[in-house]
Amino acid sequence: MKLKYKIILSIILSIIVLMMGVGLGSVNVPPSHIISVISNKIFSTPLPAEIQGTPSVSIIWKLRLPRALLAFLVGGAVAVSGSVMQSVLKNPLASSYTLGVSSGASLGAAIVIVTGFNIPFLGLFTLPVTGLIFGMVTVFAAVKFAAMMDKNLETNTIILVGMVFSLFVNAILTLIMAIARDHLAQLTYWQMGSFSLKDWSSVMILFPLVLVGIIILQSYTKEMDIMTFGEEQAFTMGVDVHKIKWSLLSLSAALTGSAIAFVGVIGFIDLIAPHVVRKIFGSNHRTVIPMSMFFGGSFMVICDLVARTIISPSELPVGAITALIGAPFFAYVYFSRRKGV
Repeated sequence: MKLKYKIILSIILSIIVLMMGVGLGSVNVPPSHIISVISNKIFSTPLPAEIQGTPSVSIIWKLRLPRALLAFLVGGAVAVSGSVMQSVLKNPLASSYTLGVSSGASLGAAIVIVTGFNIPFLGLFTLPVTGLIFGMVTVFAAVKFAAMMDKNLETNTIILVGMVFSLFVNAILTLIMAIARDHLAQLTYWQMGSFSLKDWSSVMILFPLVLVGIIILQSYTKEMDIMTFGEEQAFTMGVDVHKIKWSLLSLSAALTGSAIAFVGVIGFIDLIAPHVVRKIFGSNHRTVIPMSMFFGGSFMVICDLVARTIISPSELPVGAITALIGAPFFAYVYFSRRKGV
């Protein structure tokens, strides 16, 4: 199948998955009603008589649509971040989590949860903003320390330093959880991720962040393609490898940090999506980045749908669902790579 048709088919499938995420649940809503409600809210078109005054309108517009869109944005953001990280670090198991984004964000969230710290003008967004800041600080500290240890910013140095920082921050987080036992359930639930009780405000804040991040990363696709041939080769072709690495690592970490700050730590999407996308669409980053967004977003919507329906009316943390799928995939990638060596 030609690449153009693969892309079109992927976009159509993503739209279908989004419709499923909105329509399926304890109350099933047909696609025609979903389209009618969206059209009514955006273009003020009249609602069909059969859904006027019914709970379906609120269920679609206030509950399921923002939740599905947020899941799509989060999944897409971490998938794009993972594709860039794997390319920059030349490691199929690399991700922003490797550099400590999740551990840093978790520590920031833990401090807010335990202390009740609140920034007046941020209100409910104090927790995600604090999580994002802590996640980014952890990454910048790890990369800065790696640069001090190795001026060439070798891949192995970055990964090892990132793992050390992650372990150190996780140790602090464990101490906090051991001391603040009253908040243990809340801290654990945040670390497993959930889209429960999310509304349009989260979507409106995250959407421009993800859009701008992906557009900027898309502008680096040529450099990423060149760097796949090796850093020395890229340097001889005029690519400032050190500067590009800093930029790409920072942007990828910011994407992941922005996403998990709103919903908690959700892993493995950034590992699974890039591998599947490269298998289907090839390794050209001009295609890999946007298609990672679509695949990662769709996969996250499906995982969230499973999390909220499999034991309905109760709900599972979506991070548990992604881990159940991602952990075996992680093992497959690692051992198949070793077998090929």
